[in-house]
Amino acid sequence: VVTWGKGNRGGDSSAVAAQFLAEGVAQVYGNNGAFAARLSNGSVVTWGDAFFRFSLLAIAPLVATDVVHICATSLTAFAAFKANGSVVTWGSHFFGGDSSKVAPHLTEGVVQVCGTNTACAALMIDGSVVTWGNDAEGGDSSGVASLLTEGVVEVYSNYRDFVPLKADGSVVFWGDTGSWSHLGDIVQVCGGGGAFAAIRAGGIVVTWGDDDQGGDSSEVAALLTEGVVQICGNEMAFAAIKADGSVVSWGNPRFGGDSSAVAHLLTEGVTAIF
Repeated sequence: VVTWGKGNRGGDSSAVAAQFLAEGVAQVYGNNGAFAARLSNGSVVTWGDAFFRFSLLAIAPLVATDVVHICATSLTAFAAFKANGSVVTWGSHFFGGDSSKVAPHLTEGVVQVCGTNTACAALMIDGSVVTWGNDAEGGDSSGVASLLTEGVVEVYSNYRDFVPLKADGSVVFWGDTGSWSHLGDIVQVCGGGGAFAAIRAGGIVVTWGDDDQGGDSSEVAALLTEGVVQICGNEMAFAAIKADGSVVSWGNPRFGGDSSAVAHLLTEGVTAIF
C-alpha cells in the first residue's frame, strides 16, 4: 500500500508501512480521519489520526486474526467482520466506535453493517436489525423496533437516516428526520447525503428527504414513472438508468443533478453509473 495526502488523516503511513503495508494487504477502507487495512493473515492495522490507532489497541486481540472484511461504518468508526460471524468496532465512542451496549447481539450472525455520519446499524442473519452510536442520527431505533425483529434483507443509509428494506417490499425509516414505515413494493433503495431514492415494482421512482439534495424529483418525475433499473446517488444528487439505456438525473446541479451538457450521450447504451 502507498499513501499520500494530509498526513494526520492517513496520508502518512510511515509508522506502519515497513512492518505491515509492504506486502500481504487484502483490503483497505477509509473514513474521515484514518485508514484501516485487512492483511492476508486476518489481522487489521490502522493509520492516520492517532485516536483510531489507540482505540484499535484496546481491542487488538480481537482483530489479530480471523478478520474477513472491514468497513468504515460512520465518519469516525470502523467495523471488522470475523470468520465466526461476529463484529468488532473501534473509533469514536459516541459515533459508532463503541458497540458495547449491543455487543451481545454482535457475537455471531452479522451479515451487514452500515452507517450514517455518526451511527451504525447491523443486519443479522435472522433478518433483525441492531443499532448503536449517536441516537439522533439513527443509533436509537426504539421507535421502530417492532418492525426490525425479522424480514429485513438489506439496510441502506444516508448521512443522517437509515432505511431497511424488508422481504415483503416494505421499508422502515428512522434517524434525524423522524421515523415511519411504508408498506409497498420497493425493490431497491439508494441513499445520498440528505435524501433517498427508491425503485418500486415496474421501475417507478419515489424520492424523499432534503429537496436540494435529490429529495425533490418533481422536475423529472415524468421520466421516472416506469422502466428505472438502477439508481446511483452522491452527496447532493441522483442519477437513474432506465431499461432503454438512458439516464435521468436530478438534485443539485453543481453535483451532477444537471446532466444537460452530456444529455446527447445519455439517451441509450448506458449499462452502469457510479
